Amino acid sequence: MPSLDAARRRLRLSDAHIGVLGFLVEENQLPEELSQSRVELREAGLLDGDDKIVADLYPLVSTLMAPRVIARVEVTGPQGVTSNGAVIGDEFIFIHEAWPGATESEYVPAEPETLVWSLARMVDLHRDFTDEANGSEVITSTMGLFDQVIERMEAGEFEEPEAVAEATGTPLRLSEILAQLNCMWRITVVWQGSGEERSPGGLSVAALSVWDCGLEGYWLRELPAEPVSDGQVEASSDLRVRRTSAKELWRLITGLLPDGAQLSAAQPRAS
Repeated sequence: MPSLDAARRRLRLSDAHIGVLGFLVEENQLPEELSQSRVELREAGLLDGDDKIVADLYPLVSTLMAPRVIARVEVTGPQGVTSNGAVIGDEFIFIHEAWPGATESEYVPAEPETLVWSLARMVDLHRDFTDEANGSEVITSTMGLFDQVIERMEAGEFEEPEAVAEATGTPLRLSEILAQLNCMWRITVVWQGSGEERSPGGLSVAALSVWDCGLEGYWLRELPAEPVSDGQVEASSDLRVRRTSAKELWRLITGLLPDGAQLSAAQPRAS
């Protein structure tokens, strides 16, 4: 059920609830499949009897309806995939985090100074206590071989890295680090403005993909290079990962966010 913590301005909403709010703001006909979600919003006191959105929802709804920057954080782990992120508007910033297996996410207001910290926390970026002497270590393979290793891991049968490498033809070192895999995460930031990467829709995109391999540390996936489009990666695509550190990842996350000049390029010029 949706809910509101008025004291801390926190909200719990599912994608369906967000969809209902969008239809109501745009004054469009609500699809039948969203009727139950509307009932839940009414019961939670987030809609009044006339389906008017309560004032406590205004900051979030106005931000979602006209975002300046959207950050998507996808974490893939033993419990599946969770989608988290941040939405930055002209007046407000909201971060949202999901719980594995739950349909609702928690939406919380944030300040610009805490945004990088919030994104880092979503991926559990933590101090790396392992030896970083081999910080320049690089492993190369192909995405097809990587997928074979992951499939064997998901089958639930423990195998020594040497056996996995021999069975799949994967580099032994790749099998060793994947044996310690905690999760894989990707952060993608999208905005309307100037940037190095431009999507077909005119949006600027910046992204990075990382493996958290526990005792084997953090590994930055350099190939296939982010951002990756649907259908772009094949079994024969080159895979290259590089050992990195939490300190470097903090810097890379910070670098994903557009600066003021990039954002201002999206604003209409005065005539």
